[in-house]
Order: sequence, then structure tokens, then C-alpha cells
Amino acid sequence: MPTEFDLRRKNAQFANAVRSGKKAVKPSHQEMLAKRSPINLWALGVILFVVIGGVLFELARMLFL
Repeated sequence: MPTEFDLRRKNAQFANAVRSGKKAVKPSHQEMLAKRSPINLWALGVILFVVIGGVLFELARMLFL
């Protein structure tokens, strides 16, 4: 089992590597929030369902009535 000194040394090495420009293994919370879509996936699905369904019903109305 690693000692506390070993853990601190490894954490310091990792922090220095990240600061020097190397890619972090796990993205930061700010990076994850920046990549998120402003609209939820289910809300986008509902909007697409309404729009595409409306277009399909309108086409069916124009063709069959």
C-alpha cells in the first residue's frame, strides 16, 4: 500500500503535468459544463417529434384530402 508521501508526490507530479499543458485524464467540471447542450435530450426529442409529426400530418392532409 502506498504511503501518504508517495500519494502526495504522485498528485504533485500529475498536477504539474496538467499545468504544463498535458491533457488531463478526467475533464474538469467546467469543461464538461461547456460541452453540454443548452437543451435537454428529451426536450429536443419532443420538439423534433412535434415538428416532424406536424410535417407528416400536413403532407398527408395535402395528399389525401
